[in-house]
Amino acid sequence: MNNNRNRQVILKSRPADIPQADNFEIIESGISEPRDGEILVHNIYLSVEPAMRGWVSSVANYSEPVRTGEVMRSFAAGEVLLSAHPDFKPGDKVMGMFGWQEFATVGPAAVTRKIGEDDLPLSLSLGVTGLNGVTAYFGLLDVGLPRPGDTVVVSTAAGAVGSAVGQIAKISGCRTVGIAGGPAKVVQCRELFGYDAAIDYKSDDIESALAAACPKGVDVYFDNTGGAISDVVLRHLAVGARVVICGTASVSSWNPWPSGPRAERHLLVKRARMQGFVIFDYAHQFEVAITRLAQWLREGRLRYSEDVLEGIEQAPGAIASLYRGENTGKRLIKIR
Repeated sequence: MNNNRNRQVILKSRPADIPQADNFEIIESGISEPRDGEILVHNIYLSVEPAMRGWVSSVANYSEPVRTGEVMRSFAAGEVLLSAHPDFKPGDKVMGMFGWQEFATVGPAAVTRKIGEDDLPLSLSLGVTGLNGVTAYFGLLDVGLPRPGDTVVVSTAAGAVGSAVGQIAKISGCRTVGIAGGPAKVVQCRELFGYDAAIDYKSDDIESALAAACPKGVDVYFDNTGGAISDVVLRHLAVGARVVICGTASVSSWNPWPSGPRAERHLLVKRARMQGFVIFDYAHQFEVAITRLAQWLREGRLRYSEDVLEGIEQAPGAIASLYRGENTGKRLIKIR
């Protein structure tokens, strides 16, 4: 390995809001051979997540911020090249927190799962059978508790998480309404992901469109955005509704804490429940969800879309363009 170099994307400066390309830098370094208990992974796909915005924020949330000068934290999928751990051998496919880099020397704690002989593409381990699909699965089924006949509303409905939520809700016998940005994503919601109705928050009057799509109210709201969209949805909750807080993508900053409409009255009058969750709390159940998701994929009941950028050079600007809505599916960076 001494003749190889490792290209890595490091956090160069702390962003004030959404991380931009100039907050990152691509450097070259040597490759560390695995010590006892470690493996060397050659990454094939790097993941781009909305959560990365929080990971580089100066304000810690459910994990400590990435420090400046460190490799950008990310999930990745690749192949084991060298192993000094008895549970892994060269050629094994693995997915885990390997960072935005070509090679990663890590211990077993960094590996989320070892991917056995599988007929599904490796890239899906970072999407619909990875963190995104598992988030949709537990967020909807464990927190949202959908019942047959419920109306389920999903924000960022064409995104990697939202698209899976809508389809799992349909599998659960629910009626689904997606909120997405732009006519292309609205069409994608209806034609690819099977939403019963889709609302374009960029051009539609959300208030009237939601009233028309949900005449009996919203039983489950899977909230990926917070902000103005959620303020409207909360006004249309049905009695006994469940609100799942998965993300707050529309809130530009939590320092200082933003103010806005209050949710308490809606929750009180409608006897509704609002609950947040962090998917890492379900780590011990990931394989249960992945098995179900993979089964639905093979049966043709679960569909997906990928937005694959080529080359590690695409990484620095990938988060900013994700927040601009330029992706058309689960965003990945292919580096092999």
